[in-house]
Amino acid sequence: MHLPTFRKAAGFSGLALSVFLALGAGCYQVPVTGRTALDTVSDEAVVKMSLQAFVQLKKTHPVSRNAVLAARVQAVGERLARVAFWDVPNADWEFVLFEVPNQINAFAMAGGKVGVFTGLFKIIQNDDQLASVLAHEIAHVAAKHVNERLSQNMVVQGGGLLVGGLMSTTGTGALTANAVLEAYGLTTGLGAVSFDRAKEKEADHIGLMYMARAGYNPEEAVRVLENLEAATVGMAGPPAFLSTHPSNPERILQLTELLPKARAAYERSHTKPTPVLAR
Repeated sequence: MHLPTFRKAAGFSGLALSVFLALGAGCYQVPVTGRTALDTVSDEAVVKMSLQAFVQLKKTHPVSRNAVLAARVQAVGERLARVAFWDVPNADWEFVLFEVPNQINAFAMAGGKVGVFTGLFKIIQNDDQLASVLAHEIAHVAAKHVNERLSQNMVVQGGGLLVGGLMSTTGTGALTANAVLEAYGLTTGLGAVSFDRAKEKEADHIGLMYMARAGYNPEEAVRVLENLEAATVGMAGPPAFLSTHPSNPERILQLTELLPKARAAYERSHTKPTPVLAR
């Protein structure tokens, strides 16, 4: 183990990342939170690889035949997508219910592909709670968390390339399908989809505002986490929805602090029509 070398490389990568953020090179502003984030990869490439992965998921995992639940997912998803339109204008939204009863989970991919596992309905009591989960996943797409993860991985793995200007956002070899799959956690199964704690909390924040703007009661976002806490008491390990997530109390505290702002957006949503997307 060559710790000095590792520390030098890590320090250089951290410096390179700081320089990029300071210069605004390859950066974007996350909607709702306004955070400046690193993005040095091609949106087109990420979407292309994500669409391929989603098609493969539909081939290898059963799509649920429960028409009632599928219709609920579709209706709630489309309503949220209309609210998120200005943050993700080019998404081709598709909401698929997978028959995976042992997973309390959902995910969303670049390009607007959203998957929900039937196990999620173990903790979902109404459409407002379903909206909370879907809004959280849509928020990951709007915040381009996969782009950010891929960009950070490229900095850590090859920070020196930044100086030479070789971290191309387009072109052959700039991004591989496997790198995108790993960023989603899909190389190790459906249950592995998760982001780091900071991104999960940011998705909670953005998702809370999306659901409120779409006319769903934001207080139900807290109840979903309470339901999840109750459903997982005594479990040997956390469900996929909790993987690398902040603790439920930590998330509930943040949502509670944001509720006044979300309630105001919820009230405004009932005084003006929800935007309708042209087809």
